[in-house]
Amino acid sequence: MATVEMLMPKMGESIIEGTILTWLKKEGDTIEQDESVLEVATDKVDTEVPAIHGGVLKKILAKEGEVVAVGAPIALIETEGSENTSSGPSITKTEPKEELIAAAPAQTQTILASSPSTSISNEGDGRFYSPLVQSIAKEENISKAELAGIPGTGKDGRVTKQDMLNYVKNRGSQTPVSSTQTAPTPASIFTTSPSRVEVSISAHDEIIEMDRMRKMISQRMVDSKRISPHVTSFVEADVTNIVLWRNKTKDSFKKKEGEALTFTPFFIEAVAKAIKDFPMINISVDGDKIIKKKDINIGVAVALPTGNLIVPVIKNADQLNLTGLSKKVNDLANRARNNKLSPDELSGGTYTLSNVGSFGNVMGTPIIMQPQVAILAVGAIQKKPAVVETPTGDVIAIRHKMFLSHSYDHRVVDGSLGGMFVRRVADYLEAFDLESEI
Repeated sequence: MATVEMLMPKMGESIIEGTILTWLKKEGDTIEQDESVLEVATDKVDTEVPAIHGGVLKKILAKEGEVVAVGAPIALIETEGSENTSSGPSITKTEPKEELIAAAPAQTQTILASSPSTSISNEGDGRFYSPLVQSIAKEENISKAELAGIPGTGKDGRVTKQDMLNYVKNRGSQTPVSSTQTAPTPASIFTTSPSRVEVSISAHDEIIEMDRMRKMISQRMVDSKRISPHVTSFVEADVTNIVLWRNKTKDSFKKKEGEALTFTPFFIEAVAKAIKDFPMINISVDGDKIIKKKDINIGVAVALPTGNLIVPVIKNADQLNLTGLSKKVNDLANRARNNKLSPDELSGGTYTLSNVGSFGNVMGTPIIMQPQVAILAVGAIQKKPAVVETPTGDVIAIRHKMFLSHSYDHRVVDGSLGGMFVRRVADYLEAFDLESEI
C-alpha cells in the first residue's frame, strides 16, 4: 500500500488559497479516481474537488472552514501499490514541494514558503494570520492589538475565518480613542481608511447578514473604484437591422439548435471586432506597466437567482461565429445559475459586457472588473421616432434604438480612445447585414 497526499489544487489564475466548505467523504471511505471528495470556496467560485487517485481516504488534514494555501496537503489517500512508487502527479508524504513552489506565481511562492499548510503572514504578535483573516480585519477596521486578542479555534490557536465572523457579529461599539493615542495629522486623514459609520437601527428594521459572494462583490467594487478613475461615455445605436433579422430567424434557430437566440451574442461579436480595431482597450495595468493582451476573452455578467452577479468568460470570443457565441453564452449562463461553473471559466477575462437592458434599464455606469480597464453596459432596446436618410430625402421612421454605456480606466484610457471604441461598437451593430445566414 502507498500513501499519497491530496493537495489543495490551483483553481484559476490569481487564486492563492481556498476555504474548505464541506467534506463529501469521511475518513475510511473508499473513493474512486476523479470522484468528488470535498467542496472548496475561493474568492471566485465554490467548486467540488475530485480525487487524483483512487483508494481509501486515510486521514483528513484540513478541517471544514479552514483556509488552505494552494499546493498544501489537505488529505492522505491510501492507494494500491508499492510505498516507494508514485504515479502521475502523486506527491508522497516525504517529497519536498520545491517543484510546486517553483511552478506557482511569485505571490503564491511567498505564501507557500512561509508555511507548509496554510497561507499565513506574521503580524508581529507571535501569531500567524491568513490573508482572508487579514482582509476581514482590514474591512472591519480591526487593529493589530484588537486582532491579537481574538481567541483562535484553528490549529495551534490560529484565528480562522469563522472566528473572525463570530467576533465581528458579537462586536460591540467601536473602541473609543484613548487619551494616550496620538491625534491624526491632517495628511493622515486622506491616507487612512475611513472609520465605519454607526448605523441607526429601529425595532422595525430587519438585519440581513451578507452572504459570502455579496461580501466579495462589495469589496471588489470598492477596490475597483479606488484603483481606477472611472469615466463613462455614452452612444445611442440604431439596432433595427439586428432586431428585424433576429425576429425573422429566431424560430428556425430554436428548431435547428434547440435553444434561444438572444441579443447578447450580437453585442459580443461587435465588441470583439471593435477590440481588434482598438487593441489598447484590451489591456491591464501592473504598477507602471501596461500589459497588452493578445487573447480577446469577454466576460458576460449573469444575474443569479440570489440576486448576486457572476461573470463567466468566453475565451477567444473573436474566433467564434454568431452560432458559436450563442451556444457559449447560453451554456455559461445556464451553468452559472446552477452553480456548475469551474474556476477557469471565471478567470482570464480581458473585457466585460453587462446587459442592463435585461432589467429594463436604458443605460448605466458599470464598474470595471479589475484588472481590466473597461466595461460596456448595453441598455434596453426601444422603439423611437428617428430621422432616416433616404435617396429621396430625410424621413421620420420608427427605429429600434439602444444606449451603450462605456466605462473605462482614465489612468490608461483617455476620452478619445474610450469614446471611439464605443462608437465603433455601435457602428458594427448598425451595419449588421440583413442577408446574413446562420
